[in-house]
Amino acid sequence: MNTRFKIALAMLASAGLGAAAIQGLHAQAKPPVYVIAQIDVTNPDAYAKEYVPKAVAANKAAGVRYLALGGKVTPLEGTPPKSRVVIQVWDSLEQIQAARNSADFKEARKIGEKYATFSSFAVEGMAK
Repeated sequence: MNTRFKIALAMLASAGLGAAAIQGLHAQAKPPVYVIAQIDVTNPDAYAKEYVPKAVAANKAAGVRYLALGGKVTPLEGTPPKSRVVIQVWDSLEQIQAARNSADFKEARKIGEKYATFSSFAVEGMAK
């Protein structure tokens, strides 16, 4: 066989193996976990000043990504919640649990509970 042909064949085979390996890694990726929280705030000024900065910092240090952080809620069907809505994205349920058990989050939550009532749940997303 011609040396150039052998090299070209080896390069083509390597590219095919690399593409297959990447597809395998993507297939193994875990789906994200979303946390949806509804927060009934009784003292908006104190909540925003004392709680929000600490809670956001603790969660960001633990790896959260925010999709919505108390923005305007527009009703599409039914009655919209009167409370504040927060949507977070996490890599896993274990990551969420570790964040919620951290000292920083627990300290922030003690402050938040003076000014609000929290209701939240986690939903597993879809794998890409």
